[in-house]
Amino acid sequence: MAKQFIGRSDSRDKEDAGFRVVEKYALIVGGVSTHRYDLSSMIMLKDNHIWSAGSITEAVTNAKRVGGFSTKVEVECRSMEDATEAANAGADIVMLDNFEAEAAHKVAQDLKCQFAHLLIEVSGGITEELLPQYFGPCIDVISLSKLTQGYGVIDFSLKIQKEGVDPSNPTITVDGN
Repeated sequence: MAKQFIGRSDSRDKEDAGFRVVEKYALIVGGVSTHRYDLSSMIMLKDNHIWSAGSITEAVTNAKRVGGFSTKVEVECRSMEDATEAANAGADIVMLDNFEAEAAHKVAQDLKCQFAHLLIEVSGGITEELLPQYFGPCIDVISLSKLTQGYGVIDFSLKIQKEGVDPSNPTITVDGN
């Protein structure tokens, strides 16, 4: 079984500015692990990083050099070949991105046979309805961005209640109602 769920609130385009600590706290209270505190907590190599470096191997080598021995490196992979290259290059985590459940289980099992220490994360397109299909012995982490991107607005206005006054700030119409 997957050992943990992760709520992604780690990149600037997927979180509310100035709200990172609150989002992280909400995830922890809800029993979910957070992916990373900020962009410097772990190196995540995505397609643009790999393309600019020339290969997965080169990108991981560069990341290990820059990040040092204590910084984990995760590589977003779209195939078994990519994942194998990432693991051989020294990646700590392989993220199987946008894999259907059956394909994710097959690739994860093949990877665990070759690299028992490797953490396998699945991410991309996983909904609450599809979530149970991803549980399995070779998948370590299931990542759901919906945990930090799909919530409604909360009114933090802290209006003082006063008898006879509607604190909700109703819309004013032409006729004043």
